[in-house]
Amino acid sequence: MFNSLLFTAMLVVFLGILSQWLSWRIRMPAIVVMSVAGIIVGPVLGFINPEQEFGDLYGPIISMAVAIILFEGSLQLDFREIRDLGRPVFRIVTFGAFIAWILGSLTAHYIAGLSLPVAFVIGGLFIVTGPTVILPLLRQAKLKPRPAKILKWEGIIVDPFGVLLALFAFQIILFFIDEAVTFTNLLLFFGAAAFATVLGWALGRGMGWMFEKGYIPEFLKSPVLFAVVLFCFSVADEVMHETGLLSVTAMGMTMANMHISSIGDMRHFKENISVLLISTIFIMLTASLQVETLLEIFNLRIIGYVVLMLLIVRPLSIWLSTIGTDLSWQERTLVGWIAPRGIVALTVSGYFASVLLDTGFEDAEILTALTFALVFSTVVAHGFSIGWVAKKLKLANDEGPGVIVVGGNSFTRGLAHTLHEMKVPVILVDSTWRNLAPARQRGVPTFHGELLSEQTEYRLDMTPYEAILAATPLDSYNALVCSTFTPSIGRKHLFQVSMEKTHDADLAGLKHTVGGRTLFDEQATLQELNRRVESGHVFRRTQITEQYTYEKYKEEINEDDFLIGVLNKSGHFEPFVKDWEEVINPGDTLVRLTAQTKEVEKVKQKMNGNK
Repeated sequence: MFNSLLFTAMLVVFLGILSQWLSWRIRMPAIVVMSVAGIIVGPVLGFINPEQEFGDLYGPIISMAVAIILFEGSLQLDFREIRDLGRPVFRIVTFGAFIAWILGSLTAHYIAGLSLPVAFVIGGLFIVTGPTVILPLLRQAKLKPRPAKILKWEGIIVDPFGVLLALFAFQIILFFIDEAVTFTNLLLFFGAAAFATVLGWALGRGMGWMFEKGYIPEFLKSPVLFAVVLFCFSVADEVMHETGLLSVTAMGMTMANMHISSIGDMRHFKENISVLLISTIFIMLTASLQVETLLEIFNLRIIGYVVLMLLIVRPLSIWLSTIGTDLSWQERTLVGWIAPRGIVALTVSGYFASVLLDTGFEDAEILTALTFALVFSTVVAHGFSIGWVAKKLKLANDEGPGVIVVGGNSFTRGLAHTLHEMKVPVILVDSTWRNLAPARQRGVPTFHGELLSEQTEYRLDMTPYEAILAATPLDSYNALVCSTFTPSIGRKHLFQVSMEKTHDADLAGLKHTVGGRTLFDEQATLQELNRRVESGHVFRRTQITEQYTYEKYKEEINEDDFLIGVLNKSGHFEPFVKDWEEVINPGDTLVRLTAQTKEVEKVKQKMNGNK
């Protein structure tokens, strides 16, 4: 309908980001929303067809986007993350992948009706999951660390391996049916794969060395890195088609394990680019589908194939490959269920469909429909079920969103103890044992270490915590903590206690842009809060009801009380800030710091006298 290339590009990007936002608002898997949006504007309404309108640029755009996404994902594969999971991960990405290949290929042959050569090619490809679908699901589901790490590592590592497996199967087919293809060609295949791996490793080491030595200025690090990633992918892909994915994965893993500080600084920017590319590519792929392809997925053979892949092939491959590991049956069940296919399967299957048809395998015509049926079915099934299954298996962090309290002092220890008693997940963080000891004696969870240290990322599981409250004696450190976690947590959930009263308008404005949101009112400096706690003030909890309203509560509390926060009915604790909007509902519990009543003091004095 619309022939303008500019309009098509704009609509694809707009729909991708709109789908991400809509999925966040309605709490649906983003990949499901993006797939549906692409189908509606593409084959259903016929507004756009990116494959036709982008022409020769369509394939390269998809390939480069996939390369960047896979590199960004592999940049998170630090071996320190799986110190206790190395054996299960290795078994899944090797034995598990091989079992899935064999079982998937036999299923494609006997159920989908594909010839054995075509079945073994597509069976190799379909072992992939990939960061384009796994990482969004993990962000949505909030799994416990062990299953989340396994799914992430499998998805990123198996992505290029699946493509290589399909290429290997295709080379074997050519070896047997084409006299021109000799054993030398097979050796060249392995040589090209080895070259891609070495190229990625060398470029990763080279970029890491240049970053460490300061040969690239900060403002050029991200652009240079992206340029080198595309160079790495393109060179390897020119040597042998699709080996570029292996090359960028090797490059990302190499840099991830060099422990370069500046990589962490760029991570959030790369994640933003990755989200944009995933959104755009999913819309492009689904909008380019034909109506005939959509109708063909209702073929009974295709439906039967998808059902067996979901219920038999994947679970069986995981259970068999993890025999003898320390994974619990719950972890094996969850990992065996979750295996959504994504962009790599959609893009590479089109390549294999064309080359297999050119080779003379007419049954390869159904590969596009078969691939989309598997991709869409797994995305929907796993996207909607991952949270429910994880909760049933007790592998989800089903507690209410928690709070990390930074800094051990009288006020924070009292606050952390109060939140702990209210069943709010809370942890008190400090680098000095002496500051944590009183809280540990009262049963409050603590973490001894530096929150901004790179090691903390692997020692402290931050999944259960939604907010950070920084209350150390150093105002600049509090601001640094909040600024560091702004990209990952969001400024809305980052708070810092004011150190001193500030009347300078310029300085006040600076603090609002650099650090977190200032807690409480202008009088509630950390010194004042500590002074009150040490002089006997206590944290008091009051539940608001239909009869005892918030208005009555405000009339009865002391004027010099400090309102600390509110725990709503859903278990979400929200600290009070200067610009807080007073929205309190029946069932909410308010926390304030107040002086003890005279009656309570008399009882305590009497008890102490009896002792």
